[in-house]
Amino acid sequence: MRVLHTSDWHVGRTFHGRDLLRDQEAVLTGLADLVVDERVGVVVVAGDLYDRAVPSGEAVQVCTRVLARIREAGARIVITPGNHDSAPRLGAFGEFAAAGGLHLRTRIGELDRPVLLADEHGPVALYGIPYLEPEIARQALDAREARGHAGVLGEAMRRVRADLGGRGEGVRSVVLAHAFVTGGQGCESERAIAVGGVEQVPGSVFDGVDYVALGHLHGPQRLADHLRYSGSPLAYSFSEAGHRKSVLLVELGPAGLVGVEPRELPVPRRLGTLRGALADLLADPAHDELTGHYLSVTLTDRVRPLDALRRLQERFPHAVRVDWQPDGGRPEVASRYPGAARGRPDEEVACCFLADCRGEGPNQRERALLDEAFAAVRRAEVHA
Repeated sequence: MRVLHTSDWHVGRTFHGRDLLRDQEAVLTGLADLVVDERVGVVVVAGDLYDRAVPSGEAVQVCTRVLARIREAGARIVITPGNHDSAPRLGAFGEFAAAGGLHLRTRIGELDRPVLLADEHGPVALYGIPYLEPEIARQALDAREARGHAGVLGEAMRRVRADLGGRGEGVRSVVLAHAFVTGGQGCESERAIAVGGVEQVPGSVFDGVDYVALGHLHGPQRLADHLRYSGSPLAYSFSEAGHRKSVLLVELGPAGLVGVEPRELPVPRRLGTLRGALADLLADPAHDELTGHYLSVTLTDRVRPLDALRRLQERFPHAVRVDWQPDGGRPEVASRYPGAARGRPDEEVACCFLADCRGEGPNQRERALLDEAFAAVRRAEVHA
């Protein structure tokens, strides 16, 4: 049996305010072609199908079309929710969906009830472990002694192994789980899953099964031959600029795991970074190749340029982020404001604050506006 492992679709997510639905649908619909080309029997999605617990209607429609294409290509589908999903909403009508080959494993109390499929070598049991928020999972699993993510996942896997052991020899196993496993490398686009405790769990928690399809971390990663993150299909932060986005093709033979191979995904729009003075960036022809990239730009001008993002977008339409780091550095001023302002005229404090924020004090027009504003405040105080 061939299993296609993917996760962290985050359908409905934006990239610095840019809508990604069209790009997401284009990339994810391509999975149907992989199903056909690679003779995939089942596609597993290890959490974070959506980017939010209550996705938009448009995001739901995109997911519906993508899943329909994958199913039409001939693969069964198994999905378990991540920390961004709402398990009850995702699992609605799950019993009806299963009849059509879409298996939604969203209930904590049923995580040891696998989806059973078969190939010429016999049965394959696929267990979906929803994202386990520790306190909720402790109660749902009646595991009062379990502590933190490691404790509840340990109890979940104990139940999985117990069920698997009762099915006799020759049953191969795949577990879907959404968690931060020790040794994995995170990035900026992932939401922390620790609430008052340690979020990481040891890989040994998942011992005893043939393959573990992990979700949560957005970079593709191998923690062991049988323990892997597929990563997200698109980049959702500039920290992912170096990722090679992919899905994982997992092959199960008669005795278990045979091998895992990545299949790279298309990149709808590449990421890039620029650094320099605004005028130089706008004029230098060496940057022409970046006009089609999403760009994060660091400006080094001594004085913060006005309306910098709009001006950049005139040349680089997909510039989405601007940071200001003047040559020579910025003064550390925030901690001394209370003392620095004490006993000084309001006008002087305002002028110094502006100089600290942008590297230059107010010009003549701005000073006139400040004078007018303070005068209005004083008139209001007199008549109060």
